[in-house]
Amino acid sequence: MSSVVQSVDWLAIAPPTLAAVVGLAVLVADLFTTERNKALLGWVSVAGLAASTLLLLPLLDGDRSTFCLTGDPGVCSYTVDRFTLVIQFLVLGGALLAALLSVTALKDADKGLPEGEYWFLLLSSAAGAALLPASRDLATLIVALEVASLPAFALVGLRYGDRKSSEAALKFFLSSVTATAVSLMGISFVYASTGTLYLTQVADRVQHVDGQLHTLTQTGVVLTLVGFAFKTAAVPFHFWVPDTYVGAPLPIAAYLSVVGKAVGFSGLILVTVVALPSYADVWGPALAALAALTMTVGNVGALRQQATRAYSAVRLLAWSSVGQAGYLLVPIAAAAYSEDAEGAIGSTVAYALMYAAVNLGAFAVAALVGRTRSLNRITDYRGLYASNPLAALLLAFFLLCLAGLPPGIIGLFAKVTVFSAAVDAGLGWLAVVMAVNVVIALFYYLQWTALLFRAPEGEPVRHRVPAPLTAAIAVTAILGIVLSGAPQMVLRFTDTALF
Repeated sequence: MSSVVQSVDWLAIAPPTLAAVVGLAVLVADLFTTERNKALLGWVSVAGLAASTLLLLPLLDGDRSTFCLTGDPGVCSYTVDRFTLVIQFLVLGGALLAALLSVTALKDADKGLPEGEYWFLLLSSAAGAALLPASRDLATLIVALEVASLPAFALVGLRYGDRKSSEAALKFFLSSVTATAVSLMGISFVYASTGTLYLTQVADRVQHVDGQLHTLTQTGVVLTLVGFAFKTAAVPFHFWVPDTYVGAPLPIAAYLSVVGKAVGFSGLILVTVVALPSYADVWGPALAALAALTMTVGNVGALRQQATRAYSAVRLLAWSSVGQAGYLLVPIAAAAYSEDAEGAIGSTVAYALMYAAVNLGAFAVAALVGRTRSLNRITDYRGLYASNPLAALLLAFFLLCLAGLPPGIIGLFAKVTVFSAAVDAGLGWLAVVMAVNVVIALFYYLQWTALLFRAPEGEPVRHRVPAPLTAAIAVTAILGIVLSGAPQMVLRFTDTALF
């Protein structure tokens, strides 16, 4: 009789495990920490996320797997390959930058946010987000998705007595729970058809499903996609985004815009390209239509923002993130039509890395301005160059990267990569829609950029930049500038055998 005792590869699971352990330690330490020393919890959390990110380095030497079937060691629940490492780097790096922004935000909140709970929730969500790209069975995938999502609901509504924050959290929670229920129903249909939850086994067995179960399987595929479409903020499942970003503390809005998207897209890639490649005729056209709809609605929504409206800067970044989600969907849709599916997925991952760096940078500068202009309107950025030339120049650079204009070469490079993925897959119409949307986006990005260098109305407001905020802006700026100088580094990083 074969043993059912498994050996666990602790090094493989170390990055998400360390984030979770530090989160629990911070929550317990909060019980014994005086109000005066609460700030230490933030620095412990930042150190924990930095250590989790560094633990990815020993995993670069080759693929590793754990929690495998005893009778078939090739079928595993947790696999660390190139795809996993890239997404984990994006997730943990993004969480680390959000944590740096949070140190300043919590200090400014003056006990308006409970520190111990805040750091526990952020680290828990980061641990779930880091677990998801390594998941290779549908059960682990859903558990990781919920571990990443549930703390995020609480983070959005964590402000004491803030009605706007509570409403945002409720909207986020109700729509997300509905999407998860739909996903679970889809996964149960796929399981009923194939008799397995492991992605590689699903890919093999789904091709030989009994004819009577074809409709059930197709329904399962569609319902599963709907759940992940919500997580990626794809239209028409995007309605929660603007209000959630405005109601959440700004570091959490930044976290959701990058890490939340990475979670959704990595789950979508695993379900479509790894588990259901034989159903590309179902998910390919669906994702192509979603991509076109998402980028169009997102960019038109950003274009319609009134510069004098309260929180218009955050709303513009929220609608912009919906539009960027449309671009990210293009290569995944292209993978259904392309012979080189891995190359197409590499384009999505490369774009996600670029977007993460520059979008977090834009949110960091928004957090800086929001310290003196609490309503964070676009008009509050008028004349920023006069009061803080470096912050204005960096925000202009981040916005030009998002627009895909020089000197933001990395933004242009990423858009060309996604565009070529669509053309190579024969999706010419989608490439045209993308080109039109890039032009639409240029207008609102350039409008905001021009405002930074206009003469300020009244006396310029000086912005004092705390050290954590300086570090976050500096890291994103260095990443953006280095990648603009050598954009091929991103493709080289995401290329070669993603799966």
